Amino acid sequence: MLEKERNELLMNVGADTPMGQLLRRYWMPIGAVTEFDDKETKPVRLMGEDLVLYKDKSGTFGLVDRHCPHRRADLSYAYVEECGLRCNYHGWLFNEKGECIGQPFEDTVNPEQKLRETVRIKNYPVEQKGGLLWAYLGPQPAPLVPNYEPFSWENGFVQIVMTEIPCNWLQCQENSCDPVHFEWMHSNWSSRLAGKQDEYAPKHLEIEFDEFDWGISYKRVREDTDRNHPLWTIGRHCLWPNALYTGDHFEWRIPVDDETTLSVGWFFNRVPNDREPYVQDSIPHWYGPLTEEQTGRWITSHVMNQDFVAWVGQGVKADRTQENLGRSDRGVAMIRKQFLDDLKRIENGDDPKAIVRDEKLNECIKFPLMGYERMMNG
Repeated sequence: MLEKERNELLMNVGADTPMGQLLRRYWMPIGAVTEFDDKETKPVRLMGEDLVLYKDKSGTFGLVDRHCPHRRADLSYAYVEECGLRCNYHGWLFNEKGECIGQPFEDTVNPEQKLRETVRIKNYPVEQKGGLLWAYLGPQPAPLVPNYEPFSWENGFVQIVMTEIPCNWLQCQENSCDPVHFEWMHSNWSSRLAGKQDEYAPKHLEIEFDEFDWGISYKRVREDTDRNHPLWTIGRHCLWPNALYTGDHFEWRIPVDDETTLSVGWFFNRVPNDREPYVQDSIPHWYGPLTEEQTGRWITSHVMNQDFVAWVGQGVKADRTQENLGRSDRGVAMIRKQFLDDLKRIENGDDPKAIVRDEKLNECIKFPLMGYERMMNG
């Protein structure tokens, strides 16, 4: 059971909150590169801040305040130029660094005043990696965007799936270190949904959690596995601070605000050997539905959607003061402790866990990869 004050501390992500300050020290994937194949701007809400993500005509991405500093117009309706984003209200032009580089009327009638040199717009850096667009809202100097090994894999098809979930990000991320839920939420529930009323998945007999440089790994033994099975020898990874890696895909739980989470999935599917060499020109994206169109009920037929049901079922913001944790929840407790430790580290001026600053290390970040040999060898 977690006391109320600490529960709120871990959930809230505003810029003036401790967890908000912590999470802003990490790069967050907020969209797909291919989203801008057919549009110029995208309104984004990230950790309680209303922003606009855009791609100008030169191919440069920018992330700026959603409201123009002139008359507060909505810049999600602005349009792009060769360099920068131009407000559709009075034509003020801003580049990705937040500089005002054009004020048409002011520049015409009073070019000597140079009002634009005194005006800036809030802005954050954007980088591309793995077909994703990453944003950094924290203090400088910014760390490096983690270059995980799967981003360099060849002969596979990658796709990006995004879904907005109406609940707090932490209850989504805690699921990343909860192995026993696979038995009940996915295997057994899927059997019931398929009409198999008397069928049960193999029981979990043992679980173990290990901290490593990039997060927490969990391993498990079921009735149908032994200690030479990948479930035990490698396991799955709760990546820090808000992701899961399963061996063939990542899932990030991006805080939109205190009550909403953007689920961002990056999926790798190995192509058959007879299709090699396979080169993917671009990485497609799509938005996953939450509910059935006709009934309005939650979609429960897919693994990720089953997780969504569990997360949202805890409430918009889970009340952890009402929990009764058991031995299977040690990974969840480890997540909470690590975040509290990280808060102390940034108070002392140190980097929190899994910050990447070493360029040599970031050439290829490796960790035990469940299913790696299977995928690479076909």
